[in-house]
Amino acid sequence: MSGTTTAASLRRRAAGAGANRWVVLVVLCVSLLLVAVDATVLHVAVPAVTEDLRPGAMELLWIVDAYPLVCASLLILFGTLGDRVGRRRVLLLGYALFGLASGLAALADSAPVLIAARALLGVGGAMIMPATLSILRQVFPDRRQRAFAIGVWSAVAAVGAAAGPLLGGFLLEYFWWGSVFLINIPLMLVSLPVGRLLLPESKGDGNGPWDVTGALMAAAGLFAVVLGVKRLGGESAGGPWTVLALAVGAALLTVFVRRQRRRAHPLVDLRMFARPAFSTSVGCIVLAMLALVGLQLIAAQYLQLVLGLSPLETGLRLVPLTFAAMAAGLAGARLLRRFGPRRMVFAGFCLTAAAVLLLTPMGEQDNRALLLGGFVLLGFGLETTLFGAYESMLSEAPPQQAGGAAAIGETSYQLGAGIGIALLGSVMNAAYAPGLEEVPGVPASESSAARHSLGEAYEVAAQLGGPAGAALRDAARHAFVHGLHVTLLASAALLLLGAVMALRLPRTAQDEPATAGETPAGASSEDPARVPAEVTDVPAPREAAESRVSV
Repeated sequence: MSGTTTAASLRRRAAGAGANRWVVLVVLCVSLLLVAVDATVLHVAVPAVTEDLRPGAMELLWIVDAYPLVCASLLILFGTLGDRVGRRRVLLLGYALFGLASGLAALADSAPVLIAARALLGVGGAMIMPATLSILRQVFPDRRQRAFAIGVWSAVAAVGAAAGPLLGGFLLEYFWWGSVFLINIPLMLVSLPVGRLLLPESKGDGNGPWDVTGALMAAAGLFAVVLGVKRLGGESAGGPWTVLALAVGAALLTVFVRRQRRRAHPLVDLRMFARPAFSTSVGCIVLAMLALVGLQLIAAQYLQLVLGLSPLETGLRLVPLTFAAMAAGLAGARLLRRFGPRRMVFAGFCLTAAAVLLLTPMGEQDNRALLLGGFVLLGFGLETTLFGAYESMLSEAPPQQAGGAAAIGETSYQLGAGIGIALLGSVMNAAYAPGLEEVPGVPASESSAARHSLGEAYEVAAQLGGPAGAALRDAARHAFVHGLHVTLLASAALLLLGAVMALRLPRTAQDEPATAGETPAGASSEDPARVPAEVTDVPAPREAAESRVSV
């Protein structure tokens, strides 16, 4: 037994302290589900919020973007803080803050209050997301069991993101818009005591002081980069504030990287990126989200504005995608053992690209069979890709860096999503706008306004009325479908690029021997299904040797 195991840990183990690791997985997945749902649940409530609070254009933008912006920028800060002070402690604080912010958002009577509440929700989400994945890394030291747990975790994330619009649409049918936030409170009130009772505490090695300056620098740099990327997808793509945000963000992150390389005890061990499996996995996550999140937003517009479906009907159309993603997540561990990370992620990218190409015949008429087949393949392929990438990334990271590695993965996810919306949104606009340059009977000023989006085109058409309005509406619908086809092809190209990148992943998933620091996480040999109340990561011999090498 390792000499670093404390007497208190021995007593806890002898007493059978701790909870079943599968119960821990359930608690972590419930936490993740709430955060994932909250990222998308507001999308269908925007019209109701606009009607009630009357926000300005900039206020409405911040109502939607405050949550993902703040969450993405603070993931590294709270992920590495959890490695230092305890991952369960950060997670429980995140629960409390998320519940309080949800109540504030539900009862908001003005746009500024709702923006502040959404920002606080982002802080809580940033505390919860990396903590769930890093605790999972410690509770499941065996790679085979961890692969299954990550499959369940990633399936829950997919379910949450897809269920957000469906849940929001259902609530808006019967309640006011604040109900989309109010549902978080009872679940958090249950999660807080249950998490305190059942979740194990775990930390990194704790060597050296926590780099507060570096953490704030990373947060500010990521906030500026994500803000700039989001502005790239809007009307101010080439504006001075967009350029300034990107430049400041890039400068701060560059200084942050240099600072981490100089420190004896860095906030994030950048040597992880020297490992091909880790860096390639991060790149695959970015590319997968880059190709698909912008497409998801466009697809939602297609279902509602072209096919005329309600928000609830749109959410129901996406249910097959959710079930396919769940199936891929639950089968992920078996697929990983059979095919290995390289072939699994490669096949996932190829399957997702095939699904995107299958959807290219979508037109102005509803083709349920085509959409069903495309969404099922899309959900299965995307989840297969993300599962393989997350599992390889987390398994390659040292246990004492689990929080930082999880934060890097989640940050990559958020950055890929932001870049995808900007890039594919630009492709969509470039293909859509030319179709409205010369519409018979429509003045140039109205035609110019209609080129911004299909929703604006419909508003202009309604104002014009008569034959000119009908002609503009038809032209806008034709142009949007054409733009959708071009965007699908661009997305497929990005996915195939990801398939090529996946060839750098390891051919097989090697089982990891339990290290000294991981033995407690797996619990005692007398009761292998239980985890102790506290875990302290101790580097494996190879990792300890690496930690003595100066960068």
